[in-house]
Amino acid sequence: MKTEVLKSIKKTEEEYRQQVEKAQTEREQIIANARFEAENQVAKATTVADEYTKKRLADARNDAAKKRAQILEEGKHQATLLKEKGRKRMNEAVSLLVERFKEKVHVTA
Repeated sequence: MKTEVLKSIKKTEEEYRQQVEKAQTEREQIIANARFEAENQVAKATTVADEYTKKRLADARNDAAKKRAQILEEGKHQATLLKEKGRKRMNEAVSLLVERFKEKVHVTA
Protein backbone atom coordinates (compact mmCIF):
# COMPACT_ATOMS: atom_id res chain seq x y z
CA MET A 1 0.00 0.00 0.00
CA LYS A 2 2.87 2.41 0.67
CA THR A 3 4.10 1.97 -2.85
CA GLU A 4 0.69 2.67 -4.25
CA VAL A 5 0.41 5.84 -2.16
CA LEU A 6 3.91 6.90 -3.23
CA LYS A 7 3.08 6.16 -6.88
CA SER A 8 -0.14 8.12 -6.50
CA ILE A 9 1.74 11.04 -4.97
CA LYS A 10 4.36 10.95 -7.71
CA LYS A 11 1.65 10.76 -10.35
CA THR A 12 -0.16 13.69 -8.78
CA GLU A 13 3.10 15.65 -8.56
CA GLU A 14 3.82 14.92 -12.24
CA GLU A 15 0.33 16.00 -13.24
CA TYR A 16 0.73 19.16 -11.18
CA ARG A 17 4.15 19.85 -12.75
CA GLN A 18 2.66 19.37 -16.22
CA GLN A 19 -0.22 21.71 -15.37
CA VAL A 20 2.25 24.32 -14.08
CA GLU A 21 4.36 23.97 -17.25
CA LYS A 22 1.26 24.26 -19.41
CA ALA A 23 0.10 27.33 -17.48
CA GLN A 24 3.54 28.96 -17.83
CA THR A 25 3.59 28.23 -21.56
CA GLU A 26 0.11 29.71 -21.93
CA ARG A 27 1.15 32.71 -19.85
CA GLU A 28 4.19 33.30 -22.05
CA GLN A 29 2.04 32.98 -25.18
CA ILE A 30 -0.54 35.43 -23.80
CA ILE A 31 2.21 37.91 -22.91
CA ALA A 32 3.80 37.54 -26.36
CA ASN A 33 0.40 38.08 -28.03
CA ALA A 34 -0.28 41.11 -25.85
CA ARG A 35 3.10 42.63 -26.69
CA PHE A 36 2.54 42.00 -30.38
CA GLU A 37 -0.90 43.58 -30.22
CA ALA A 38 0.47 46.54 -28.25
CA GLU A 39 3.19 47.08 -30.86
CA ASN A 40 0.54 46.98 -33.60
CA GLN A 41 -1.59 49.50 -31.74
CA VAL A 42 1.40 51.81 -31.27
CA ALA A 43 2.29 51.49 -34.95
CA LYS A 44 -1.30 52.28 -35.98
CA ALA A 45 -1.49 55.23 -33.61
CA THR A 46 1.83 56.55 -34.92
CA THR A 47 0.60 56.25 -38.50
CA VAL A 48 -2.65 58.02 -37.68
CA ALA A 49 -0.78 60.78 -35.84
CA ASP A 50 1.64 61.23 -38.75
CA GLU A 51 -1.22 61.43 -41.24
CA TYR A 52 -3.05 63.93 -39.04
CA THR A 53 0.10 66.05 -38.72
CA LYS A 54 0.68 65.99 -42.48
CA LYS A 55 -2.94 66.96 -43.15
CA ARG A 56 -2.82 69.82 -40.63
CA LEU A 57 0.43 71.10 -42.16
CA ALA A 58 -1.01 70.88 -45.67
CA ASP A 59 -4.14 72.73 -44.52
CA ALA A 60 -2.02 75.42 -42.86
CA ARG A 61 0.10 75.81 -46.00
CA ASN A 62 -3.02 76.09 -48.16
CA ASP A 63 -4.51 78.70 -45.84
CA ALA A 64 -1.25 80.65 -45.85
CA ALA A 65 -1.07 80.49 -49.66
CA LYS A 66 -4.67 81.74 -49.95
CA LYS A 67 -4.02 84.61 -47.53
CA ARG A 68 -0.82 85.49 -49.39
CA ALA A 69 -2.66 85.53 -52.72
CA GLN A 70 -5.41 87.67 -51.21
CA ILE A 71 -2.90 90.15 -49.76
CA LEU A 72 -1.04 90.34 -53.07
CA GLU A 73 -4.31 90.90 -54.94
CA GLU A 74 -5.31 93.68 -52.53
CA GLY A 75 -1.88 95.26 -52.91
CA LYS A 76 -2.12 95.18 -56.71
CA HIS A 77 -5.59 96.69 -56.54
CA GLN A 78 -4.39 99.49 -54.24
CA ALA A 79 -1.41 100.15 -56.51
CA THR A 80 -3.71 100.38 -59.53
CA LEU A 81 -5.98 102.83 -57.73
CA LEU A 82 -3.03 104.98 -56.71
CA LYS A 83 -1.68 105.00 -60.27
CA GLU A 84 -5.07 106.04 -61.65
CA LYS A 85 -5.40 108.75 -59.03
CA GLY A 86 -1.89 109.94 -59.85
CA ARG A 87 -2.62 110.06 -63.59
CA LYS A 88 -5.81 112.01 -62.99
CA ARG A 89 -3.95 114.62 -61.00
CA MET A 90 -0.90 114.74 -63.30
CA ASN A 91 -2.15 117.78 -65.25
CA GLU A 92 -2.85 119.62 -62.02
CA ALA A 93 0.59 118.75 -60.71
CA VAL A 94 2.31 119.90 -63.90
CA SER A 95 0.36 123.16 -63.91
CA LEU A 96 1.17 123.76 -60.26
CA LEU A 97 4.85 122.99 -60.87
CA VAL A 98 4.99 125.38 -63.82
CA GLU A 99 3.18 128.05 -61.79
CA ARG A 100 5.60 127.71 -58.89
CA PHE A 101 8.55 127.77 -61.27
CA LYS A 102 7.29 130.97 -62.85
CA GLU A 103 6.86 132.52 -59.43
CA LYS A 104 10.44 131.71 -58.58
CA VAL A 105 11.77 133.26 -61.77
CA HIS A 106 9.25 136.11 -61.73
CA VAL A 107 7.72 135.40 -65.07
CA THR A 108 4.10 136.05 -65.91
CA ALA A 109 2.31 134.63 -68.90
